[in-house]
Amino acid sequence: METNEEILKIISNETLDSVHDISIVTPTIYKSIFSKNASSHDADISNEDKIIDSMLNDKISMFQNMQEETSKNAVKLSNHTSKAISAIKEKDEAKLNEILKETQDLRREINKLKEAVYKDELTHSLNRKWLHDNYLQDDSDKFNQDGTLVIIDLNYFKLVNDTYGHIIGDKVLIFIANQLRKTKENVIRYGGDEFIILFNENIDSDTALLKLNKIRESIINKKLKAGESSFRVSFSFGAYEFEKGDTLANVIELADKNMYNDKIKIKQRITGI
Repeated sequence: METNEEILKIISNETLDSVHDISIVTPTIYKSIFSKNASSHDADISNEDKIIDSMLNDKISMFQNMQEETSKNAVKLSNHTSKAISAIKEKDEAKLNEILKETQDLRREINKLKEAVYKDELTHSLNRKWLHDNYLQDDSDKFNQDGTLVIIDLNYFKLVNDTYGHIIGDKVLIFIANQLRKTKENVIRYGGDEFIILFNENIDSDTALLKLNKIRESIINKKLKAGESSFRVSFSFGAYEFEKGDTLANVIELADKNMYNDKIKIKQRITGI
């Protein structure tokens, strides 16, 4: 069968799920598991170069369009600045009002570009680039401010995918992301079925955990539909209060340890889907 990008995403997710618990994964092991998963979908990956070229061309085209839009907006901004200076000198109120409207339109276009750069395509959460650009020091892994990081990991997510398929799995990720946004904080899809929420320095870890526990209890009490079947989902979480200058990797590691303890407790209570 023709192998499109959607099938490749499904195969990639299945492969990542398979290697998740393997402590050492060599390229040969990964390739073997990927090929096995591709066979189960009757996907032809023999012409790998052609597939990669097609995907790269799509990405390059997207980045070229973004670059063109950015260049256009830069020119517009320069023109608006020149017109504004002229209008101020001439005390031309009508021209200033016109520039104001044009600038507001430009701001909306720039915001759309920022959304494209910083948004996770599936869940519409923020992505890692947003985290790095907004919370870390330039060209550094160190935080530029104080706050609380909460890491969230779905429980039995592989079982959901194995039982109901990756389309349902994707819908679960979207559902969880929407629920996490009820915190009114910055929700980041960090990878696979892992999310991060960043709380500002005014919210300590205890308050953050209370908010997450309330959302989790609400989710546990819901039944999700998959055709004629229904199932439940849950997640585990761990928090760590970080300070300016702390490294992201170290903070995630410490929050992850706290999440591991939470996962043990929640899995004693909830034994499946």
